[in-house]
Amino acid sequence: MATGTQPPASGTDPRRAGHGVRGATRAAIAPRHLRTDRWWLAPAGTAAGLLAFVVYSTWRAFSNSDYYAAPYVSPFYSPCLAENCVPMRHGPNWELFGGWWGLSPALLILVFPLGFRLTCYYYRKAYYRGFWASPPACAVAEPHTSYTGETRFPLVLQNLHRYFFYAAVLVGVVLTYDTVLTFRDEQYAWGHMGVGTLLFLVNIGLIWAYTLSCHSCRHIIGGRLRHFSKHPVRYRLWGWVGRLNQRHMQLAWASLISVAACDFYVYLLATGAFADPRLF
Repeated sequence: MATGTQPPASGTDPRRAGHGVRGATRAAIAPRHLRTDRWWLAPAGTAAGLLAFVVYSTWRAFSNSDYYAAPYVSPFYSPCLAENCVPMRHGPNWELFGGWWGLSPALLILVFPLGFRLTCYYYRKAYYRGFWASPPACAVAEPHTSYTGETRFPLVLQNLHRYFFYAAVLVGVVLTYDTVLTFRDEQYAWGHMGVGTLLFLVNIGLIWAYTLSCHSCRHIIGGRLRHFSKHPVRYRLWGWVGRLNQRHMQLAWASLISVAACDFYVYLLATGAFADPRLF
């Protein structure tokens, strides 16, 4: 019998026979993946959305103008910590730093909320897939030949997420204070409410929902407990945060859009595009 017509030896997997590759465990498939759907739409849309926010926030952060229209202050610039902040009757004096060579005050504060979002577990997945194709989608191989995860610089800095969480809570407190102050009119009299007030209320609600749905928050509340039965209050809080955590992706996008919308609304008011419509 010719060698080429001999059947595989007994006990040999026919799918592995004749490959000539040591340790081969799967069929040789030429295509990089077998997905036939438009799998690239999700990472492309994510990249486009994040890029749009990066471009907008960079423009507004470096513009150093049109961020206060009484009684509203842009969340990109609050708290305003530099001496070159525009004059505003917005509570205590936050001018803790010098002129900083004319740099925008937003650069002093945005590092904290942006650091929180950049190291967020969801956003990592989003921009890893959208910008680095690591991997581009489920069941689609990434183009990189090596993988080191988050064990090397600069990605090892992702472990700072838990510390950025505490900073994000402080920023949330300040933005809550700013939202309370929106119940004033242009002359700082209390008991008034404008369309901007509603926008700021929606924004602060989404900001807190996104912040508290963070995985770090969930771990802080109940991650180290051995017996939930001995900590009923923390168990109840852990359950609430867990339900929020299920919507972490949606809250991440909604709060990103709302904070940009608040800033753009203040910009329009400050540039005189229109006057804030008063509800009462």
